[in-house]
Amino acid sequence: MDLDFLLLPFKFPFMQNAFLICVLVSIPTALLSCFLVMKGWALMGDAVSHAVLPGIVLAYIVGLPLILGAFAAGMVCAVATGYLSNNSRVKQDTVMGVVFSGMFGLGIVLYVAVETNAHLDHILFGNMLGVGNQDLWTAGIISLVVASGLVLKWKDLVLHSFDAAQAQASGLPVNWLHYGLLAALSLTIVATLSATGLILAIGLVIAPGAIAFLLVRKFSTMLWVSVIVCMLSMLAGTYLSFFIDSAPAPTIVLILTAAFIAAFIRRQIVTRQMSLRRVEDDRTLKEV
Repeated sequence: MDLDFLLLPFKFPFMQNAFLICVLVSIPTALLSCFLVMKGWALMGDAVSHAVLPGIVLAYIVGLPLILGAFAAGMVCAVATGYLSNNSRVKQDTVMGVVFSGMFGLGIVLYVAVETNAHLDHILFGNMLGVGNQDLWTAGIISLVVASGLVLKWKDLVLHSFDAAQAQASGLPVNWLHYGLLAALSLTIVATLSATGLILAIGLVIAPGAIAFLLVRKFSTMLWVSVIVCMLSMLAGTYLSFFIDSAPAPTIVLILTAAFIAAFIRRQIVTRQMSLRRVEDDRTLKEV
C-alpha cells in the first residue's frame, strides 16, 4: 500500500488538531479512570458527564465561558449526590440515577427553550474534527492540572479509595480528597467536551482503567498502562475514522470496548491456566 496514502490523515490541519487533543485528553481521563474503577464510581462519572448540560446552556444565556458552566453544574451534581446519599435511606447509585437524569432533562428543556447557535449534537457527541486552538489550550491546561494533582496524590487517593476510615485514621484530609477527586472528574469531563462530548465521555473515564485492571495487578503499573491504552485507542480511532468515514468519538469508544473484551478474554485464559497449574502441582505433591 502507498505510504503517502497511509500518511494522508496527518496532512490535514483539522486532523492534526484531532490527534493533538487525543494526546492531551487521554492522560487525565486514563489516570482518573483508574481511581473511579477502584473506588466503584463508574456511575458517578456517568452522572457528572450528563449533568453538565444545564450548566452549559445557562452559561450561554448569561454570557459566561461554557466551561465554567459545565464545571459548576458537574460539581453541583456531585455535591448533591453526596448529600442526598448521606442523609437519606436511598443508596448512592439510585440517587445518582435520579440526579443525573433530572439535570440532563433540565439541560434538554433549557436548550430547546433558548435560541442558540451551538449544535446539540456537538455538545452530546463532540466535534473532534472541529477542534480549534482555544479547545487545545483548554484541554492542555486542564490536563496538566488534573494529571499533576492525581500523580502527586495518588497514594493518598488509593488509600481513600480502598478504605476511607483507615485514611481518616491515618490523618489524611478525607474531605479534601473526596471533593478533590470530584473536582478532577468535573474538570476532566469539561476537557473532553470538544473531543467526545458528554455522552461518550463516560467511555474515556471508565474503560482505560477497567482494561488496565484486567491486565496488571499493581496499581502504580495500572496508571501508566491505562494511559498507554487510552492514548493508543484514541489515536487509532481517530486515524481509522478518516478512512471509514466515521465520527472519531464513537470509533474510539468501539476500539476501547474491543480492547476491554480482549483483556477480559486474556484474563479468563490466564486464570484458567493458573487453576490447571495448581491442580497439577497438588496432584504431583500427593504422588510424592
